[in-house]
Amino acid sequence: MDDNLQARQEEELSAQNRARILGARYQDARSIIDRPLVKDVLTIPEMYKKFLVPISQMKGRLEFAITINTPQQVIVETRDSFPDTNVTFVLISNTGFKDFMLLHDPPVEAHYDDIAISTEGASDTLKEVSKTLETVKSDDIFDFLITQADMLNASDIHLETEKDHVRLRFRVDGALHSIARLSLDKYKQLQSSIAILANISSTAPEAQTGHMVFTIPPGNGRGEKIINMRIETAPTLHGQDAVIRLFNVDKSLINLKRLGLSERHAKNIKDIIEHPHGMVLVVGPTGSGKTTTMYSILDELNDPSRKIITLEDPVEYGFEGISQIPVNTRKGKSFAKVFRAVLRQDPDVIMVGEIRDVDTAKTALQAALTGHLVLSTFHASNAAAALSRMLDSIGDNPLFSSAIELVVAQRLVRRLDDATKQQYEPDEIVLTQIATVLDSLPEGIEKPKLEGLKLYKPGKSPENPFGYKGRVILMEQLEITPAIQTILRRGASDSSTEIIEKAALDHGMVSMLHAGVLMAMRGETSIEEVYRVVG
Repeated sequence: MDDNLQARQEEELSAQNRARILGARYQDARSIIDRPLVKDVLTIPEMYKKFLVPISQMKGRLEFAITINTPQQVIVETRDSFPDTNVTFVLISNTGFKDFMLLHDPPVEAHYDDIAISTEGASDTLKEVSKTLETVKSDDIFDFLITQADMLNASDIHLETEKDHVRLRFRVDGALHSIARLSLDKYKQLQSSIAILANISSTAPEAQTGHMVFTIPPGNGRGEKIINMRIETAPTLHGQDAVIRLFNVDKSLINLKRLGLSERHAKNIKDIIEHPHGMVLVVGPTGSGKTTTMYSILDELNDPSRKIITLEDPVEYGFEGISQIPVNTRKGKSFAKVFRAVLRQDPDVIMVGEIRDVDTAKTALQAALTGHLVLSTFHASNAAAALSRMLDSIGDNPLFSSAIELVVAQRLVRRLDDATKQQYEPDEIVLTQIATVLDSLPEGIEKPKLEGLKLYKPGKSPENPFGYKGRVILMEQLEITPAIQTILRRGASDSSTEIIEKAALDHGMVSMLHAGVLMAMRGETSIEEVYRVVG
């Protein structure tokens, strides 16, 4: 017998035994569910509240179904409410009661309006979205939020508890946008869904990390979509805040040609791919596109002649032909320990999700010196700072300058919407700032003229109130030239960020600020956006 049928049969037997103990008549609801509904006797709210449903009505006779949850007082009051009628009662199971209520109160197919990002301060839009979220069923609210975030190409969902509500914000194109205010009751429902799916606690007194996979069903002209997510929670003054990061990796973007690299940057990476050995670091803050760059390099390296292994926390995108190992560092695993085990698998290329500790750094250096190509990420503000911090971390290590091949630092800036961007003439202050940046461009890089320069600022339209559409990479690549190697060999005390950066610029490095200003001069982004992101 089917498990559901078996469970229902056991419930009916239990109800029958309970009726015998109480001296009540029992009725299997399955045998009477096809009867015409008895209407206009009780309201639907009354049925739910009293656990009471009319099941039969004839002249001078009215029969109700009750459950073990129906209060005795309700039975007495019901008899008193129909003084000239023969009122009788039968006991049915709780599932039988739910079946009857589905007939009296059938579920309505829910339709929720899509979320739209409004301009800051557009209180009417916030109210409308907040109202919509309050109507979303508790079982649907998590699915609804993730689906909407994906539709808007959001990278993160921020849930921030305040005294009497929860603020909901989406990060889109690198900027946070207020979406709605959730009531505390609705947030509790959302918390419960997150806790179950991510295997975390909704009441933990400490910060937690969880992972989950969400499937968006096919629709709107597109197929099924799978999204990996990382959930970070932290206790605050008013409750548990949460950030849901959506690893929405688009396979079409995992391609070096789609990164918009300059000819020089593309050549540096091509040289690494053709001679895969040493260490390549990709640095930048969370959300700067490091993963896309790393995956694009892996995609180019991925061929049958190489064994490639990745260590990731979590695995953000699955590659055919690459062995990908999830490393849950929050549960006691360490990249260094798994790294050493992986070296025994004879890989040609190893990608480590992030270098977080000295042990992992030293293991990576050793692997890079023994013929492997090691790719990893590191948190630093720019390429020179990454080298300086690595030296501080591992100490004076003569192997470091021989192991490291290239440091890539990057940020993402918002791209102007070509349909709405507005041209203007910059004032003298802005022109002076741009001239100062251009003066420090390395030799060999063509300097655009400032005479007659036109810049662009974001425009507005009902479809795009912010004037930006998508993001583009600002990148700097610090090549480990003999001059840089000499500096690194001096050790941490004589290899400050400033010394390394000056040497790199003297030997041809185009900084992120250079790249951003040149991009603004081409009309791809605004100068304000460059300064906002790079400083």
